[in-house]
Amino acid sequence: MIKYLVVIGVIAFVYFVFIKKKPKVAQKKETRKKEDKQSNDMIECKECGIYCELDDTILSNNKYYCSKECVEKS
Repeated sequence: MIKYLVVIGVIAFVYFVFIKKKPKVAQKKETRKKEDKQSNDMIECKECGIYCELDDTILSNNKYYCSKECVEKS
């Protein structure tokens, strides 16, 4: 009888430690901020509509522009 309890205990231990997956915390899209954007993300210019890398854009009034000319047009 003790053998069966030990075997069941070992199986339960292996299951809970190695097999059962722990739930992952999912990050919601709503909580992701615009500051989390990476430098290689493509951003659309609000004036002319072309896409530029985030490093190449100009941020003015919380809008992204591709050049100074587009900033002056708006």
